[in-house]
Amino acid sequence: MISEHSFKKSLNLFDSTAIVAGSMIGSGIFIVSADVARQVGSPGWLMITWALAGFLTICAALSYGELAGMYPKAGGQYVYLQEAFNPFIGFLYGWTLFLVIQTGTIAAVGMAFAKFIGVLIPWVSEDVIWIKAGFFKFGPVQIVAIFSIALLTWINTRGIQSGKKVQNGFTTGKVLLVVLFIIIGLGFASNTGAIRVNEKVFWQPIQEGPGGLDIPISGFSLLAALGMAMVGTLFSSDAWNNITFTAGEVINPKKNIPLSLALGTVLVTVLYLLANVVYITVLPLRGEPTGVTLVDRGMQYALNDRLGTAVLSGVFGNYAVIIMAIFIVISTFGCNNGLILAGARVYYAMAKDKLFFRRAGQLNSHGVPSAGLVIQAIWASLLCLSGTYGQLLDYVVFAVLIFYVLTITGVFVLRIKKPLQERPYKAFGYPFIPILYIVLATLIMLILLIFKPLYTWPGLGIVILGIPVYFIWKRTDQKE
Repeated sequence: MISEHSFKKSLNLFDSTAIVAGSMIGSGIFIVSADVARQVGSPGWLMITWALAGFLTICAALSYGELAGMYPKAGGQYVYLQEAFNPFIGFLYGWTLFLVIQTGTIAAVGMAFAKFIGVLIPWVSEDVIWIKAGFFKFGPVQIVAIFSIALLTWINTRGIQSGKKVQNGFTTGKVLLVVLFIIIGLGFASNTGAIRVNEKVFWQPIQEGPGGLDIPISGFSLLAALGMAMVGTLFSSDAWNNITFTAGEVINPKKNIPLSLALGTVLVTVLYLLANVVYITVLPLRGEPTGVTLVDRGMQYALNDRLGTAVLSGVFGNYAVIIMAIFIVISTFGCNNGLILAGARVYYAMAKDKLFFRRAGQLNSHGVPSAGLVIQAIWASLLCLSGTYGQLLDYVVFAVLIFYVLTITGVFVLRIKKPLQERPYKAFGYPFIPILYIVLATLIMLILLIFKPLYTWPGLGIVILGIPVYFIWKRTDQKE
C-alpha cells in the first residue's frame, strides 16, 4: 500500500513574492517594446500600453486576493473557477493551462534561454538544425532548451525547499540586474538627441501605411492599435497568478498569497515602466528598417528587437551583446523555475478530482507532485521540438484573458452564492476595480477578435476542444 504524503508548508511571504515576480520577469521586457513601438508609433502611447498592462495586472491580482483567502488550496485559479461556477469550467481552464498556457510558456522561455546561451556558446546556434520534418525541428538549441526544462523539473521533484531556493536566488538576481540596467540606462546611456526627438512626437501616434508612409492614427484606429500592442505587454506581465497554484505549501496562505500578489505585481510593473523610460531616453522611438546605426534603426527596428542590447551598446560597445545575453539567461532560467514549480500543482488538483492522469494526484516522499512535474516536462519538451510554441503563445493570450475575466466574475458570483463564507481579504475597490478589469479586458478581447482573428480564434478553439475531452474523461471515470 502506497503511503499518502502531504504538502509541506514552506513558502513564506518572501518566497511567495519571489514566485510572483520571478514567474513574470522573463525576456519580454528586453524585446517586446520594439513591437509595441511599431504598433503605436509614439513614446507616450508606448508608455500608456505598458502602464495599462500593469494596471490590469494589478487590478486582477488585487481581486484574486479575495479568492485566495477563501480557498487556500493547491490548484488556485482552477479551484476558484470550480467553486464559482462548476467543475466543467474548472476543467476547461486546467485543460488549456496544460495544453498551451503553462507548457507553451515553459517551452517558449526554455527556447529563449537556449537562444541566448547560443550568444555565449556559439555551438548552440539556431542556424544548426540536424533534423527537420514539417513542424519538427531538432538541433543544439532544442537540446539545451529541453535539458534546462529537465534540470529544473528534477530540482523541483526534490521538494519545495529545493524549488524555492532556486526561485529566491534567481528572482533576487534578476530584479537586481533589471535595477542595474535601469541605473545604467538613465545614468550613463541617456541620449539628449533621442530625448529631444521623442519629445516632439511624444503624443503623435502613427502606423506604417501603404508604400511605407507614416499615417497618423486616432480614435478607433488608435484604440485598435493599443489593443493589438497589448498582446506583448500582457504576456510579459503574465504568470503572476502562479502563486495561487501553490497555496497548499504557503505558510498562512490567507494572508501571504494576497500580499504576495500585490507586492509582486506592483514591483514588476514599476520595473517595466522604468525600463521603458530608459528606452525612450536612449533611442528615438521611430526608425528605419534599413538604418545602419542604432539611432537610425530606433526602437522600432532595433536588431532582432533586442532593445536591451541596443541600450547597453552605448556604454559597453560590443560587449553589450554578451552582457545582455547573461541577463536574459539568468532571467529566463529563474522564470521557468517558477512556472515549472507551480504548474504541476494544478494537475495535482485536477487528478484529485479525477479529471487528469491519476498519478499526477500523488505526492512523492518529498511532498511534491513529481508525476505531474514529469508529465508537464514531457509535453513542454515536445512543444520545443514542434517549433509551434511561438504560435501557441500568440493564440493563448486570448484564452488567458477569457479565464481571467471568468475568475474575476467569480468574485461577484461567490459574493451572492456564499455571502457568509469567511473572507480574510476582500477585493480592493470592490465592485469598481473588478468591474473595470472585466470591461477593459473584454474590450481588448473584442479588438483582438476583430483585428487579429488568426491569433484569437485558434485560442478559442483550444478552449472549445476541451469540451468533448471533459465528457470523455468523465465517462471513462464512471466506467472504472
